[in-house]
Amino acid sequence: MTASPAVAAPASLGAPGRPAWLTDLPVLLVAVVWGGSYLAAKGITTGSTVLAVLILRFAVVLPVLVVAGWRGLRALTAAQWRGAGLLGLVLAGVFLLETYGVVHTSATNAGLIISLTMILTPLAEAAVTRTRPPRAFLAAAALSVTGVVLLTQGGGFTTPSSGDLLMLLAALARTAHVLVMSRIKAVRTAGSLSLTTVQLGSAVVVFALLAALSGSGGGAAPWEAARAFGVREWAGLLFLSVFCTLFAFFVQMWAVRRTSPSRVSLLLGTEPLWAAAAGIALAGDRPGVLGLFGAILVLGGTSWGRRAADEGDR
Repeated sequence: MTASPAVAAPASLGAPGRPAWLTDLPVLLVAVVWGGSYLAAKGITTGSTVLAVLILRFAVVLPVLVVAGWRGLRALTAAQWRGAGLLGLVLAGVFLLETYGVVHTSATNAGLIISLTMILTPLAEAAVTRTRPPRAFLAAAALSVTGVVLLTQGGGFTTPSSGDLLMLLAALARTAHVLVMSRIKAVRTAGSLSLTTVQLGSAVVVFALLAALSGSGGGAAPWEAARAFGVREWAGLLFLSVFCTLFAFFVQMWAVRRTSPSRVSLLLGTEPLWAAAAGIALAGDRPGVLGLFGAILVLGGTSWGRRAADEGDR
């Protein structure tokens, strides 16, 4: 469950002679913790505590982001505040769909279905710009979709769960977030730190409003959820806040200035592999032979699609 996409800064290759793995390793660690985030969220969240957990998760990191980027926040123009606020509304939808989705499906399914964003985003971009994607990319997209169908039918051809459908909607929402970001001119010149801080702040406002509205409907308040947390729940929340949000964001900003954005994207693209590994090894997910074959198709299709899209851009 990604924190929020950083705006890629112009890349430089860093100090001459610096081993590439010194930059690659922290980025790969981000992919690993993101892969584990689905299992962590599933372990501390129920249908009635989704909003409370989201508020607590970002309330932990927002003060740090505000302090670290105070100068950049003060320099934002009114148009940049509006653009970042709009992106925050879309991001709130992404997190809501992902978190409700992971409550109602397995961590393995969640991580693999959300990886379809890598296929959906270029397809949506092609539709908006009215350009035809390369045939190889279309074939990769078909392979990925087939894989998701098989993955969600691991026990036989049954109706996909509500969680699977919510994760698919989350992948669509992630795609919308990327497209909106690329089309709001004002945010293109905003710093990554300032942009992410405003987005997360806007998302927390949405979560707080929804929590206030649903308070009478049985949804747990953030302080009630926090009071009920034990050591395991607090460890999961801090993992989501500190590692999956704060650490991940700063590593992205650091890495894109020392290597190419495509290399960063390639390493982060291994997230679904780690999600599946965490689900199978730690949560006892058993997708079955059919599900495992589907997972292989999803991983292969998204990897092939990413390469085909890059070749098409070149």
